[in-house]
Amino acid sequence: MMAGQLVVELRNVSFGYPPAGLKQPVLEDVTLEIGRDDFLGVIGPNGGGKTTLLKLMLGLLEPLRGTVRVFGRRPAEVRHRIGYVPQHARIDPGVPATVLDVVLSGRLGRSSWGAWYGRPHVEAARQALALTGMEAMGGRRLESLSGGQRQRVLIARALASQAELLLLDEPTAGVDPHVEQGLTDLLHRLNQRMPIVLVSHDVSFVSTHLKRVACLNRRLTCHAARDVSWEVLAPLYHEGVRGVRHREECPLSDPGCHEGCPPGLSDERIGP
Repeated sequence: MMAGQLVVELRNVSFGYPPAGLKQPVLEDVTLEIGRDDFLGVIGPNGGGKTTLLKLMLGLLEPLRGTVRVFGRRPAEVRHRIGYVPQHARIDPGVPATVLDVVLSGRLGRSSWGAWYGRPHVEAARQALALTGMEAMGGRRLESLSGGQRQRVLIARALASQAELLLLDEPTAGVDPHVEQGLTDLLHRLNQRMPIVLVSHDVSFVSTHLKRVACLNRRLTCHAARDVSWEVLAPLYHEGVRGVRHREECPLSDPGCHEGCPPGLSDERIGP
């Protein structure tokens, strides 16, 4: 991938939490490139380093070895250009905040007056709500919304800073299938505007709906989504898994992925 097309670049990144550090690495020798139109899913077992990877991209953690660059700079320098939806967003239900208030909190890094928001900030928040299909809910209290609606509000908050890169940690966890489909459609629309990195435990969801899959369990390997097979998953999880291999054309030409997809591969059950 050419340098001008890169949004995120990790080179030989290793990281471990103190006090053990690199004696017990969470990530080891990770190299990854993310381009401007990428929609990357990150899968792997618990403790495999998925959330740590996102925090390195955000600049909340620094690698102990290797380099991380976002938009060609250190992540902490461009954090205002990154939208982040954590797995467990904590919003105190006792605070009488409306949906618009929650989305406006995503503008904190852009406001020179702290928590005071002028008209441009309110307009940016309303635009973010419109992008997520929640423009009619601005005056509602957050606790009155369904789980899927709350997730859309949190995505809107991430977009309110005029993000150019979107990172999501388990955005479809615990939602019904029809809600998941709606969120998937929303993310595909947003992917027309910006690259997206999505962490998930749902292998079927990632391999069905996303362009590219990073398999992470301390070390990372990247595949075209249609190449996520039983042979790929078995060493990743070290246990029995089941999945479906889907018929579709490989959309990728990234040298970091496994190319040469065999033509005409029909849907088939994989696993033991």
